[in-house]
Amino acid sequence: MANMGNQKLKLLTLLRILEQETDSEQGLSMPQIIERLEEEGISAERKSIYRDLNVLRDTGLKIVKLPKRPVEYALLRTDLGLSDVMMLIDVVQSSKFLTDRKSNQLVKSLKDLTSERERKMLDKRVHVQGRIKNQTESVFRNVDTIHEALQLKRKIEFLYFSYGTDLKRTPRREGKRYTLTPVRIAYAYGNYYLAAYSDKYEDISTYRVDRMELLQVSAEPATRSALIANYAFEDMEHQSFGMFDGDPEVVTLRVDAPMMDVIVDRFGRDIELVKSTPSYAEVRVKIRKSPQFFGWLAGLNGGVSIKTPKRLSAEYKEWLKSLIEKQVGE
Repeated sequence: MANMGNQKLKLLTLLRILEQETDSEQGLSMPQIIERLEEEGISAERKSIYRDLNVLRDTGLKIVKLPKRPVEYALLRTDLGLSDVMMLIDVVQSSKFLTDRKSNQLVKSLKDLTSERERKMLDKRVHVQGRIKNQTESVFRNVDTIHEALQLKRKIEFLYFSYGTDLKRTPRREGKRYTLTPVRIAYAYGNYYLAAYSDKYEDISTYRVDRMELLQVSAEPATRSALIANYAFEDMEHQSFGMFDGDPEVVTLRVDAPMMDVIVDRFGRDIELVKSTPSYAEVRVKIRKSPQFFGWLAGLNGGVSIKTPKRLSAEYKEWLKSLIEKQVGE
């Protein structure tokens, strides 16, 4: 029985060594395997290790010989390759709806799928920096609750908030709860969105899931209608200007109260609040000066304007004039 226990321990230790130290490009020679086992306090001969490798192959593991001198043995992962893991890590780190804690947790889990050599390569990679992250993980609970309501065919109840000029969350409808029929939930442009039906307005509207509070499944059954049954998410244009080449600028923006949600969406909540009044706020943000930034600003219909630097404000006015001249010229 003792020998059987030692054999199982050797087999499991061998598997762990192969998982941690080998991949499609780097393996371990037989002397190296024997050395690694001895470091774990396990004595083994070549013949017994060959048998163990065959046993692991019989379980479905892809253990191969790499064409090197001396021959190296490696465990190939058939699920995700290094490039797959790199791509997934980039997706995780660039997702706004993930908190830093959840993002780090997922990245660690993804790295655990790779060998030690590959993990070192991943650690050296430069991933997305300066991304905007949500301040709470309640979005995950909200998504689960919405799916539960969809399965039970019930309505949901929640408070819905916006950001005020003081950057504080302010409930809409004076804090009255929404009671709606969930229709579809989708992830687009870094956020979760819910399409929900209102009995009062007999229409479907879209809501940001991360702006819902005290969300719960209602006792009321979900409304049924042809509009709900045939609804499909259109391409939602919840985009602001993207990353374009241009000189970095620290600017102070004057923001009308209704535009604060747009500012928080674009730059995050941790922006510098210079001034706050009930009707407007002044915030200091870092941008890259470009025609795309000016176009984003113009699209806000005067709700956001450049206060400083004056030089940039003058450039923006000249840019607007040039657009008018181009239109008139045509």
